[in-house]
Amino acid sequence: MQKLPRIVIAGMASGTGKTTVTAGILAALRKRNLSVASFKVGPDYIDPGYHEMVSGGSCHNLDSWIIGKEEVAGLFCRTARKADISVIEGVMGLYDGGKKGISSTAEIAKLIDAPVILVIDAKSMGASAAAVALGFRDYDKDVNFAGVILNRLGSESHEQMIREAMKKANIKVLGAVRRNEDLHLPSRHLGLVPANETGNERNLSEVFCAIENQIDIDEIINIAMGAKAVESVDSAIDKNGIRDVKIAVAKDEAFSFYYEDSLAVLEEFGAEITEFSPLYDEKIPECQGIILGGGYPEMFAQKLEENESMRNSIKKAVRNGVPVYAECGGFMYLMESIEDLSGKSFNMTGVIPSKAKMEPKLQTVGYVEAEQLQDTIFGKKGLKFRGHEFHFSIEEGGGNSHAFMIEKIRTGAKYFEGFAEKNILGSYLHLHFRGSKDAAKNFVESCRKYKNG
Repeated sequence: MQKLPRIVIAGMASGTGKTTVTAGILAALRKRNLSVASFKVGPDYIDPGYHEMVSGGSCHNLDSWIIGKEEVAGLFCRTARKADISVIEGVMGLYDGGKKGISSTAEIAKLIDAPVILVIDAKSMGASAAAVALGFRDYDKDVNFAGVILNRLGSESHEQMIREAMKKANIKVLGAVRRNEDLHLPSRHLGLVPANETGNERNLSEVFCAIENQIDIDEIINIAMGAKAVESVDSAIDKNGIRDVKIAVAKDEAFSFYYEDSLAVLEEFGAEITEFSPLYDEKIPECQGIILGGGYPEMFAQKLEENESMRNSIKKAVRNGVPVYAECGGFMYLMESIEDLSGKSFNMTGVIPSKAKMEPKLQTVGYVEAEQLQDTIFGKKGLKFRGHEFHFSIEEGGGNSHAFMIEKIRTGAKYFEGFAEKNILGSYLHLHFRGSKDAAKNFVESCRKYKNG
């Protein structure tokens, strides 16, 4: 058993201010010279960037569908034991997740036995806020409900009214944040604007400091320190120390959707990760494999088109047989073109014979299971992987070289998706290699085979 101080910041629903509040808490803990491990529940690539900006360390995703419960516990323990305190930001509302609440904030909190603080959007709400808090507290008695943080309060009298109601309900108030239009993070169609794109760390720092000053940080630390000891587990693969293949990972403003621990699995199987930028570099680095992650290629389509030398470099690598794996935004980049919402089209690499077209409405979101329809660089036909999809674009064309049969977990709907041919594999599917170790092992082996001719 090991003492791992920890706290979960949950919300009533999406948009209640969890990320801003969590970042403010992280900033405050860092000011107190505490080393912090931060986590995000669910398949999120953007919120972790804000965690990392203020905590100075990595943020890991905890998702019981994509990587499994045992892997969640292992990832949490081996990361948390390196820090003084761990802060876990929830996803959507406290009890929201996939089908039957899978990978909800409540499920993860119970899995790691962590105290939960609920962020309540108190705008246009008085004493009813206490009734809401009571409902969240009593809905599942196995959740260790530690208190609330009131957000978007209108005035001192508004705050006092809700504090009195919370006292009557015997619910601890750990913070009261006033409504301020300046205290918000920029957003776009996939959620918040990634932290590396905001370009205004000073303004964000002011936001987080303002949050910090309205929260009882000392009491939050006390609650985290009082969390029960847990059995320390570590499900990482044994590392042999050999890094005999190089995998080049696209990393810049257009391609930033990666789970750090997912890439770590590739390293554990013998890969050396090297980063490159499709926006700014002239060509890919020397490598035996390429990964093009998700992101916002549609926001940088003109720059991607203008970097013709990079596009040609990738096409040449594909022709030479370098294994290439692409997810969502990277999948779009491998297509012939991307058409934006105004109807303007931009040339991409042309490796996949189809076109990406942006749509004004979200096309799909949620957990899925993917079954390979043919042998690929990830292994044999029939292999199944758990993942997540979230995109506004559609693929036009593409022929019949589909990579996967996708099944949506919430509805059971099935459909063909992606492209697989020889050394290419791309789709809208987002994977985490910690939960798809066969894919990771086989991909590294595909790179190794390429290296050895």
